[in-house]
Amino acid sequence: MTPIFSVAFRLVVRKRLTIFSLFVSIAFLSCNNGNSYFTENVNGVSFDMVLVEKGSFLMGTQATDINGENYDPNAETDESPVHETVITKDYYIGKMEVTQALWSAVMNRDGDYSPPWSATFGLEDNYPAYYVSWDDIQLFIKRLNAITGKKYRLPTEAEWEFAARGGSQSQGYKYSGSDSIADVAWYFENSGNSSHEVGTKSPNELGIYDMSGNAWEWCQDYYGAYSAENQTHLHGVSTASYRVVRGGGWRYNARYCRVSNRFKIIPDFRLFNLGFRLACEN
Repeated sequence: MTPIFSVAFRLVVRKRLTIFSLFVSIAFLSCNNGNSYFTENVNGVSFDMVLVEKGSFLMGTQATDINGENYDPNAETDESPVHETVITKDYYIGKMEVTQALWSAVMNRDGDYSPPWSATFGLEDNYPAYYVSWDDIQLFIKRLNAITGKKYRLPTEAEWEFAARGGSQSQGYKYSGSDSIADVAWYFENSGNSSHEVGTKSPNELGIYDMSGNAWEWCQDYYGAYSAENQTHLHGVSTASYRVVRGGGWRYNARYCRVSNRFKIIPDFRLFNLGFRLACEN
C-alpha cells in the first residue's frame, strides 16, 4: 500500500467510525438502548429507568360489578367508566420516585426554588422529593434534558396507570404489585406519619417501586372525565384548571393507593407528600 493510499484509507475509516459513533450516541440519547432498563447519572447521582412495553389494558374501575371488569366497591366516580386504552409506543418510567438527591443534583443553581424538606416528613438523599409543584417540575425536566440530552418528562395518566398495573405482566392487583397494601406501600397505617426512603417496599410486576403510597405523583395530563370509548393513548383533555396526581401517599388510607385512583390539583400547588417520577420517550 502506497503512503498516499494508506493515509486516504485511514481518513475514510476514521470518518466512518466517527459517523458510527455519532449514530450510537443519538440512539442512546433517545433512551432506546434495547434493554429492559437503563441507568442515568447526573452530577454523581444515579437513577434507573424501567422499560414498559406497549400494550392495551382496561383503565379505571367501577363500584358495581359489570361483566366482572375492574370491579372495586371502593371506586370513586371519576375512576369510571372502565375503558380499553392502547399504549402504542414503548416508554421508560422511573424505577423509583425522584429523590431529594436527584432534585438537588439538577436544581443546584443560585436562586432556584429549594423545597422545605424536613425531618418531620422525611429528610435524606433517598427520600422522595416533595413540596414540588407541577410547574416546578417542568423547570427540573428542562434542566435534566439539557444535562443528559434525552427526552425526560412526566408520565401521562395512561402511562402511569399501565406501569402501576404491571404493564403486559399485570396480575390484576388492586395496588401496584399486590392485593396486600402493606407489602408494597407506605400509607396511613404503617408510615409513622412520614415519607420513607424509596424502594424499601416490594416492587410490582415490572420491578417498579412505590407506585402505591409514599408520595403522591404528578402526571403530565390535565384532569378530566373519562370517556366510555376505547382510547388510543391520549394525553387527556386539552385544557383544564387542574393536573392529575396518582398513587396515594403516606398520609392517606388504602383506598387512595389503588392503581385506579385519581386526584386533581392545581399545577402551582406544593404539598408535603406530593412528588413525582420520570418518564422517558423510547
